[in-house]
Amino acid sequence: MRAADGLDWTYVSPPALLEPGDRTGSYRKGYDHLVTDAEGGSTISMEDFAIALVDEAERAEHVRQRFTVGY
Repeated sequence: MRAADGLDWTYVSPPALLEPGDRTGSYRKGYDHLVTDAEGGSTISMEDFAIALVDEAERAEHVRQRFTVGY
């Protein structure tokens, strides 16, 4: 897809653990590696993952890029 001309795309890679939880409204972004916490865990609630997707849809900050999110 990166080589395709005239095609705008965005791919969001999930963290290692995606599960129901609290909606905090905050998350960190990464690109080529999982976003991890101090203990090496890579997680986010489904609620905050949904917020990250909506944020990207509204702001289009990663056109023609892959990114990931986590706490």
